[in-house]
Order: sequence, then C-alpha cells, then structure tokens
Amino acid sequence: MDFDLTREQEMIRKEVRRFAQSEIAPIAAELDESETFSADLTKKMGEIGLFGMFVADKYGGQQMDYISYIIAVEEISRIDGSQGATIAAGNSLGIGPLYYFGTEEQKKKYLPGLCAGEGLWGFGLTEPTAGSDAGGSKTTAVQDGDDWVINGSKIFITNAACELTMGVTVQTITGTRANGRPEYTCFIVEPGMPGFKAVAMHKKMMWRASNTAELYFDNVRVPKENILGKRGDGFHQMLQTLDGGRLSIGAMGLGGAQGAYEAALKYARERQQFNQPISKFQAVAFKLADCALEIECGRNLLYKACWLRDNKRAFEKEAAMAKLYCSELMGRVANHAVQIHGGYGLMKEYNVERFYRDQKLLDIGEGTSEVQRLVISRYIGC
Repeated sequence: MDFDLTREQEMIRKEVRRFAQSEIAPIAAELDESETFSADLTKKMGEIGLFGMFVADKYGGQQMDYISYIIAVEEISRIDGSQGATIAAGNSLGIGPLYYFGTEEQKKKYLPGLCAGEGLWGFGLTEPTAGSDAGGSKTTAVQDGDDWVINGSKIFITNAACELTMGVTVQTITGTRANGRPEYTCFIVEPGMPGFKAVAMHKKMMWRASNTAELYFDNVRVPKENILGKRGDGFHQMLQTLDGGRLSIGAMGLGGAQGAYEAALKYARERQQFNQPISKFQAVAFKLADCALEIECGRNLLYKACWLRDNKRAFEKEAAMAKLYCSELMGRVANHAVQIHGGYGLMKEYNVERFYRDQKLLDIGEGTSEVQRLVISRYIGC
C-alpha cells in the first residue's frame, strides 16, 4: 500500500496553505466578527483554481482527482471554517450536481463561470420542517404547459444569497410514484426570476463569514429546460450529492482540527508556568498527543474514502464514517485547544475560540452525526 501523495498533490497542499496563510489568516477574525461574506476573497480563491477542481477542463475545471480537492478544502479550513464552507459548498453542492447530472447545455452555460470563481451556486434541499428527513420536503413544482411553477421555501442554504450567486438547485415534489411515494425533481432557479427571493441569514454562531440563505418560492415559473437532468431523478441526485459532500465536510473537520491543534501546540510551547513551558506537563502533553493521534487516524480514513471514489469503487460507507469521525474529531481537538489556552481560549483574540464555534455545524450539516450512525449501521447489516 502506498500512502505517499503525488508530487502534484503535495504542491497543491503547499500552494493552498501559502494562500490561506497570506490572504485569509490576516482578515479571518475581522470577517467573522462583522459577519461579512467577502466576494473579493472568493474571487481570489477562484483565481488560484479552487473551484471546479474535479471538473473536466472542457467546462473550465481543473480536471484533478478528488483527493486533491479534499486537500484544498482541508488547507483552507485549517485557517478559517467560513472560507472552507464557501469552497466545500461551492464545489460539492453547487458545481457537483450541475456537472454530474446537468444536460450538456446546462453545463456549458453555468460551469465555466462557476469554475472560474466568478459566481457561486446554492443547493436547495433543507426546509424549515425537513432537515434530516429529506423525504419530508414540501416544496412543490406543478407543470403548466411548457413551464413549471414552484412554491415553497428552503433554509440554511450556503452561497445562495450573495452578490456572486448565479443560481440554486432546488429539490421539489413533482408528483406521486406508482408505489405511492413522492416523485422528486430538481430545478435550476436563477436570481431575478419573478417570485423567487433569497434572504441572507445573520446572527449565526459559526461560519459567520459564510453566506447562508433562506429561499422563498412564490409561483416561480421556470421553463422545462431548467429541470436538472431528468424528471423524477431528484432524490437520487440529492443522495449522490450528499455522499460527495460528506467528504468535503470531513475535510473541513480534519483541517479545522489541524489548525486548532497547531495553535494549541504553539501556545503550550510558549506559555510558561512554574518556570517551564506548559507543554512539559503530562496533563497538557497527553492532550496534544491524543490530538496528533486522532488527526492521523482521521486523515487516513478520509483519504481512503477519497481513494475509493477516485478508483470508482463503492465509497458511501467510508464517506459516512469519514464525515462522522472528522466532524467529531474537530470537536474534541478544539475543546482540548481551548482548555490548553485556559482563560485566553475564551477570548476572540485567539483563534481557538473561533475553531470551537465553527466545529458545531459539522455535527449537523450534510447529515447529522446521528444520521451518519444510522447510515453506517445499515451498511454493516444492523
């Protein structure tokens, strides 16, 4: 078994880390405090190729493997969860469905701009009464001649209400199947369509510099050409999208854990108590050792899941495992990091406070920790 990254993958890590340190780190705390989504920073991430990394070059993508993309998400999240969320959602949830399920016309129309970082795309699945139970969606689309009319709402949708938003993919109910279950179809909705409103959400505990939106559909009329792929494929599209999205959430957890660990290690080496660095005390050293151990385990699990995907092998179970483990891993590491910082860990002047807050979304988004355990239990035959 070869655990070495390729030369290209190592270069990606180096270059994305350099970018994150120089461009994101100096302003991350300020953007978090002011709840500011930075279109300028997003465009810069696009300029260095962080959007459309797994997309074929004929659509403007970088045509790289999934591990390379995950490394990029990991390195951005090592510095800031908000920018990690913009990249992860922009690729896995925004670009992904268009690339994998869109018609040739849809790909040519939307992907080049998205891959260049000139625009962002939302993924409209979650509703006020349908979170973990995605099958509980109430947003509907009714056919009217050659058009479809959409009514309903979505909530907690990333990248869907900012100046860069080019559109959203929306799951709707379009009928009832022969077995009595709802038929789900996804539609492309663009800003400016009559009856469509996107409202940015604020006062979040975490990802405060990421754009999050509520979406409202009041008799929004879209042409039949705006169906993503085929009618009735919506539920399958959403499930497959979430499988890939779990890997990016895992990368955010892994990167955030790495960032919190490095901050704690640096502080422990510098902080003096009883005439020696606190890193010399067993209580602190063992915390740091546990962090290093778990990060290594998480990285191996996540990269294995990505390797399975890249080699066109079943990866869904491992994706759920990686998402669950790396999400909760960041929680444990961030908690240790705050504890090692003591009172200073509770102050916004230290980044571990932000890591501690940003982690909580990972236990909830893209399938809660409870749902991941349910998914895994089904794969192992429970």
